[in-house]
This record gives sequence, structure tokens and C-alpha cells, in this order.
Amino acid sequence: MLLISLFLLLSLIYFFVELLADFDFNLLLLVLVGFIAGFINTIAGGGSLLTLPALIFLGLPPSVANGTNRIGIFIQSFTGVAGFRSKGIKTFPFSLYCGASGLVGSLIGAKIAIDIKGDTFNKILAIVMILVVVLIVFKRRFGAVKLWERLRGKHLVISIVTFFFLGIYGGFINAGIGFVILLFLQYFNGMSLVKANATKVTIVCIYTGAAIVMFAINDKINWTYGLLLALGNMVGAWISSRLAVKKGDGYIKVFLIVIVSLMAVKLWFF
Repeated sequence: MLLISLFLLLSLIYFFVELLADFDFNLLLLVLVGFIAGFINTIAGGGSLLTLPALIFLGLPPSVANGTNRIGIFIQSFTGVAGFRSKGIKTFPFSLYCGASGLVGSLIGAKIAIDIKGDTFNKILAIVMILVVVLIVFKRRFGAVKLWERLRGKHLVISIVTFFFLGIYGGFINAGIGFVILLFLQYFNGMSLVKANATKVTIVCIYTGAAIVMFAINDKINWTYGLLLALGNMVGAWISSRLAVKKGDGYIKVFLIVIVSLMAVKLWFF
């Protein structure tokens, strides 16, 4: 009996050793990075500044990393749209018009991202990361905007044109665009922060879906990595949205600034 028990124990140990030997720890790392990004996106923003470089550092070509990163962005945005709608917060048809304009722009931006050389993309990403860090450091805290909503007439036309160009950037790289969209919707269209967020996730969801199609057609998406990243992203967002995090915003910003700055240096010089 003792020999049988010892044999079973050794067999079990051997099984787990073999399992660990074959296990790709990059997959676990992706879920973890996605979790951190989802957590950051919910209470501070800028999570893509972690996920996109992480995909590149794991060995994906820059264009494939860029396309793969969109899976998490789309799923998170789609979840956000559903969440806002369930609470009765809708900004149709304004968000639909701007989303359609952003969709056209995103196809152009995605095409540029697919065609650009890897080294050039890495340097552009490094510059974007530093610029977004500067925006995070110096932006004023979003507050109530004492203006009537301006969603029709010339404001609608200007918004549609603006989101065409924002869509080009979103299709190209997307990192940090949430800050810009919220600022524009609040201070140009006079939206409350809640409605601005609802509009943002709707527009991003629409144009990101188009960008995914463009990247997929050109075989620039690693679906396994993308779905694992999205899984971590969703879990992180779900947990952070339910935690009462006092001073969390400030600590997360410090963490984000340090990590993103180091990643930008690595992308530029190495």
C-alpha cells in the first residue's frame, strides 16, 4: 500500500512538472497585464500604454501587437456601452453620427499602421506614450461643465469632422485617446462626465470594430493573445469599478508614469 501511494505521489509530481514545462507563462502574463490595464482604465485611464508595449515585448511584430490590442479595447468598450444603456444613459443619435465618422477615419489609420515599418512604429509609440504621460500629469481634473449640451447644428458638424480625425488616430494606435475624447465632449459639446463617458465608449466601440476588421483581413491579429488580454482587462475593470479606492487615482498615475516612461525608453533605444 505504501509503495502504491508513493508511486501515485511520484506520478502526480511528474505530471505537474511536465505540465509546467509545457505551460506558456506568456499567457499568464498577458492575463495579468490585461487585468492591470483594465483596473487602470477604470480609475485613471491609459491602460493601452501598458498592453501594447507588453505585446511587442512578448515577441509580436508591432503591427500584429497593434491589431491584437484592439480585441481588449473592443470588448471593454462593448461592455461599457451595455452598462450605460442598462442605466438609461444614451446619447443617440449624436454618438452614432460621430462613431460613423470615426469608423471611416479608423480604416485609414489602421491601414497606415499595417503598412508602417516596425522600427518606425516603435518610435512613434514611444513619443505617443511620453505625450500621454504629460497629458496625465498636467491635465486638470474633469469637473462639471456649466454649459448647455450642444449636440446639433454647427456643433454636430464640427464634432463629426473632429471624430473623423480622432478615428484616424484611433485606428492607427488609439493609446491615450480616451483623455482627448472626454475633454472634447465636455468642453466643446457641454456634456456631463457621465454622458461624455457613455458617448466615448460608444464611439470607440464603433470605430474599433472597423479597425479589427482591417487588421484581421491583413492577418495582423493574434487571437489567442488578444482574447487572453481581453479576459484580464474585463476582470480588472469589473473589480476596480466595484472598489471604493480612496487615493487610488493618484497612486495609479504614479505607477503608470514610471512604467510607461521606462517602456518608452526601451522602445526608442532598444
